Amino acid sequence: MSKGSNVPVPTTALRVELSWRSGPGVPHADASALLLVGGKVRSDADFVFYNQPEHVSGAVRHEGKRTDGAQVTDTLLVDLARVEPSVETVVLAASADGGTFARVPDLCIEVRDAAQGTVAARFDSMDATVETAFVLGEFYRRQGAWKFRAVGQGYDSGLEGLATDFGITVDEPQQAAPVTAPPVSAPAPPPPPTAQPVRLTKVTLTKSAPSVSLTKQGGTSGAMRVNLNWQVHKQFSGWGSKRGRATAMHADLDLDLCALYELTDGRKGVVQALGNAYGALHQPPYIQLDGDDRTGSNAGGENLTVNLDHTRDFRRILVFVTIYEGARSFADLHATVTLQTQDGGPIEFSLDECTVPSTVCALALITNTGDDLVVQREARYLVPDRGVSPQRTVDHVYNWGMNWTPGRK
Repeated sequence: MSKGSNVPVPTTALRVELSWRSGPGVPHADASALLLVGGKVRSDADFVFYNQPEHVSGAVRHEGKRTDGAQVTDTLLVDLARVEPSVETVVLAASADGGTFARVPDLCIEVRDAAQGTVAARFDSMDATVETAFVLGEFYRRQGAWKFRAVGQGYDSGLEGLATDFGITVDEPQQAAPVTAPPVSAPAPPPPPTAQPVRLTKVTLTKSAPSVSLTKQGGTSGAMRVNLNWQVHKQFSGWGSKRGRATAMHADLDLDLCALYELTDGRKGVVQALGNAYGALHQPPYIQLDGDDRTGSNAGGENLTVNLDHTRDFRRILVFVTIYEGARSFADLHATVTLQTQDGGPIEFSLDECTVPSTVCALALITNTGDDLVVQREARYLVPDRGVSPQRTVDHVYNWGMNWTPGRK
């Protein structure tokens, strides 16, 4: 499609894919959507992005990123049948983190039939210069039907500029006001509750920038949720024979998010679904597995919660994932890890493409440096020796020194 052109959409259930080619010096990009009435959002809830991944109506959901070689794809699911009647436009946007879109090669947006996977529309952005945010396209109503328009309008003020232009209230750091003694008087009534502004901050861990301090990220207390969500990119995966022939990945693919922990008092252990070792949040190990999910969806996935009120009790935590059943390797399985603290922005990273017959992947190492916890991106695929469990394999590589016995769910 050319800029400004439009096409009718073939169905209401759509998959919007923002993609680009990664490489040295290429900024990270993020997809977002805004639901507009009269050209503005009705409230901050009409902004769907990495920190607010689903609209309250269920009409738009941010699924997250996947990587296939050098190509990176960030996905939004849009169900136009669930868009409220007052909403006239669904804007599809992108923002760049760490540079301008002039440095993002092969940037394009594709609209696909969510059920069939066929491409209904594609727009390639080829004239970016200083922009750090882009409106690439939009769905709009015309005579009771939905159409898609290629827009290609850029901003040099990033996601914040794009958001505020459409009426979003953005959370900005405030300097503390001078403290003065209040006059003696009757206590004032409490102010009415106000909506919290949208927080845009986040950190993306990469090979060149693999670690971040939780203190610097604002995560010093409360709960930190570690989420793993995934997508099966192809219908076949794994090494099904000694010759490497791929075998079908089962529909009931079961990945297990796990954590090895070592506390400052010397205690060590594992939190995992296997053996029902779900942990505990308010007593040692202060880590809890929420449940055992098989969908990999962003709304659920596998989740661990870490109690940051007990930072001083942790020496190190290794978060890893194993394949319990449904596949023989992580090949063609594209996963994203997100660590969300109570008061800070999210920390996220994607797993690299798996090129070995791995059934266990070390995701992140969280280390106590004294007064702080540092998150280190690992994204390391491991291949167990014959007869050796994935848990024992990751224990050996990271020198945890535990004794292992067979377990089951």
